[in-house]
Amino acid sequence: ICRLYGELTNCTFLVAQKMDCFWPNRLVDEFFIRVHQHYFHDCSLSGRLLQDPPNRILGPFIAVPILVTLLMTALVVWRSKRSEGIV
Repeated sequence: ICRLYGELTNCTFLVAQKMDCFWPNRLVDEFFIRVHQHYFHDCSLSGRLLQDPPNRILGPFIAVPILVTLLMTALVVWRSKRSEGIV
């Protein structure tokens, strides 16, 4: 695949050079994106279909920030009520 992209890159460079256009440009980028979407639309980066992690892994990443936020909020409220009488 790298060799094919390299050849395609060289081809677009030569065409842009013959047309006195700068390279790379927006049209070349759009062309590469269309080629990639057409030929690799079912592929993921790692070769596997992307999916959500299991709940045992995802759960702590959700629960810990929520608990820390609640704990910090409670601590701020508690400290602000405690220091009201102190001037």
